[in-house]
Amino acid sequence: METKVLTAHVPLSLAEKVDQLAARLDRSHDWIVRQALSAWVGQEEERRRLTLEALADVDSGWVIDHQSVQAWADSLGTRISAEGAILPRDQ
Repeated sequence: METKVLTAHVPLSLAEKVDQLAARLDRSHDWIVRQALSAWVGQEEERRRLTLEALADVDSGWVIDHQSVQAWADSLGTRISAEGAILPRDQ
């Protein structure tokens, strides 16, 4: 596998945490940094995928209007009686 050297200035406190993790896990600093970068890149790729999926939903009209969301939020902490009346939680 081809590799490329990357350098970065990091706060001393973060570098010390990497040192501690490397010692505790009996792994190299390189391994720790590769794992962290791989996880972060994966997270960012998933965030982008979800954003594009959400934008596609908006473009296709698959949305919930603000008033419906507000009504749902306002209903949190309440319950519905057998007759359909909204009751406070403590009743």
